[in-house]
Amino acid sequence: MNVTAIRAIYRFEMARTFRTIVQSIAAPVLSTSLYFVVFGSAIGGRMGEVGGVNYGSFIIPGLVMLSLLGESISNASFGIYLPKWSGTIYELLSAPVSFVEVVIGYVGAAASKSIMLGVLILITARVFVPYEIVHPVWMVTFLILTSVTFSMFGFIIGLWADSFQKLQAIPLMVITPLTFLGGAFYSISMLPPFWQKVTLFNPVVYLISGMRWAFYGTADVNVAISAGMIGGFLVVCLTAIWWIFKTGRKLKS
Repeated sequence: MNVTAIRAIYRFEMARTFRTIVQSIAAPVLSTSLYFVVFGSAIGGRMGEVGGVNYGSFIIPGLVMLSLLGESISNASFGIYLPKWSGTIYELLSAPVSFVEVVIGYVGAAASKSIMLGVLILITARVFVPYEIVHPVWMVTFLILTSVTFSMFGFIIGLWADSFQKLQAIPLMVITPLTFLGGAFYSISMLPPFWQKVTLFNPVVYLISGMRWAFYGTADVNVAISAGMIGGFLVVCLTAIWWIFKTGRKLKS
């Protein structure tokens, strides 16, 4: 294992984040704070409770996931796409560095940024609404697993994309709508029976449900199923990345 190469990639990506800290950290935290102001304080005061939890507190896991998914994908996809766009990817491919070390460096940095952002959002949420975390270990586990898994997904998008427009297409047109329709602001038990079944085909439902269980001990979906869905998607992403590096498809062309 080439630890020096991993460290170099990781430090370079983290340095890029701190050079653009307003866009990378401050902007997502500020935008999420607006959700807390509007939905948590203004609307939440009139909504009452959902599943025995104050509405302002109820939406915290969904908002954390909304930010985690978007930032994990964005950070990882942009990180690997820039070397492709500039042509420096060939220097990386010709260096004595395996694809495992490349993935650990880029995905590790992207996941670290997302975890930092998630922690900052939780700290910010405390300013607007009270909340307690019933299962803190599980909360941290879901936070890390989600960040790593969707950073890998973003890494795949960065390898697949051949333009900045494609780089933004999936996060904006697929992930964000799925998150809003995945129970970020409501419990799927509030939907009619037919739509409850349809919603279960949305993978983001399991992520938000698992995180909500870690916070409040209640969830729309069994926590074991939620954890299994994240683990399964992680395996799919790992397999896809291995195949891309093995065949060179979308990497050397």
